Amino acid sequence: MWRDLLPIGRHEATGGYRRHAWTAADAECRAWFAEQARGRGLRYEVDRNGNQWAWLGDPAAGDAVVTGSHLDSVPDGGAYDGPLGVVSAFAALDALRDAGVSPRRPLAVVNFAEEEGSRFGVACAGSRLMTGALAPESARSLRDADGFVMADAMEGAGIDPSALGRDDERLARIGVYVELHVEQGRCLADIPHAVGVASAIWPHGRWRFDFRGEANHAGTTRLEDRRDPMLGYAAAVLAARESAARAGGLATFGRVRVEPNGTNAIASLVSAWLDCRAPDSAVVDALVEEIAEASEGAEVTRESFTPVVTFDGTLRDRLVGVLGGVPVLPTGAGHDAGILAAAVPTAMLFVRNPTGVSHSPYEHAEERDCLTGASALATVLADLLGAASATSPPPG
Repeated sequence: MWRDLLPIGRHEATGGYRRHAWTAADAECRAWFAEQARGRGLRYEVDRNGNQWAWLGDPAAGDAVVTGSHLDSVPDGGAYDGPLGVVSAFAALDALRDAGVSPRRPLAVVNFAEEEGSRFGVACAGSRLMTGALAPESARSLRDADGFVMADAMEGAGIDPSALGRDDERLARIGVYVELHVEQGRCLADIPHAVGVASAIWPHGRWRFDFRGEANHAGTTRLEDRRDPMLGYAAAVLAARESAARAGGLATFGRVRVEPNGTNAIASLVSAWLDCRAPDSAVVDALVEEIAEASEGAEVTRESFTPVVTFDGTLRDRLVGVLGGVPVLPTGAGHDAGILAAAVPTAMLFVRNPTGVSHSPYEHAEERDCLTGASALATVLADLLGAASATSPPPG
């Protein structure tokens, strides 16, 4: 599975992945998922929000155990963020079948659409739409950097944009959701555990800062006559770093768009996107306010926000026990599991990342740790499914 998926959307020059939502690369990933489902005799379907599902058992029975992640990427992202969870989900299902396990609940593998938000700017769009955290009218009108509207992009991929919205019927099917993900940090790197269980996700959000100025000639306009929006942007970048360091949070300007974007032209508009995270929402709010005050009159628009997510304590403790006392760790990264946590009991498993590097072509996990993660997921699923084994339980 991993070898088949690995080449899709990989950029030859950078080695990173460009699997942006509703593009050709994304379509290949989605075709791969459908093939994996059908090749196993699973019931395959796409929900009203574009999320893909592969079912073992009757979805209508309810109280299903669901696992999976996403297949899209950030620009020039790594191979593991998202896909490791989907591949491990199918591998865990295979392990259960090989062990002769008879699940007493339905089991589903899911691929959530547009998790990274790298094309249309809102992270976890598929799961947000399904849970009602993202209004369908807002989603339909989202535009990418080239001006394409999300509704048109989805329609081009065979999804009816008029049907977007909260899916109560589907949510009622889910009894529990467990997502496996490569760790996007170094908590597991130096301890003798390849797998950990998540405790919580820091609150985090995205804000667009628009700095307006006046286009003019770079070679003839006196400094005192300029209205250069780059100055406000530069001040904001410095303020983000300084404010985050003082507050114990994280603030990052990682994306910027300049108009008219000419080397010999003073800009008329600089639009920059701030990613801000911290241990609690009050710190995030204070950070954004402080950065905005330092930004010399920028127009600030909040595009998305997720409050702190504390995963289901009973479920978390159950997973830790089933896996023999693995470590529990928080994360600053957002996930579909964090969105679903408001609607269903949710948990996460993290697989060791030896360098902590993520959202980069250098993101990596050792094969033995990935196999340990898939095995741990199979053990967890067997327990949650109330499964009876004809031979022996899956390896743990």
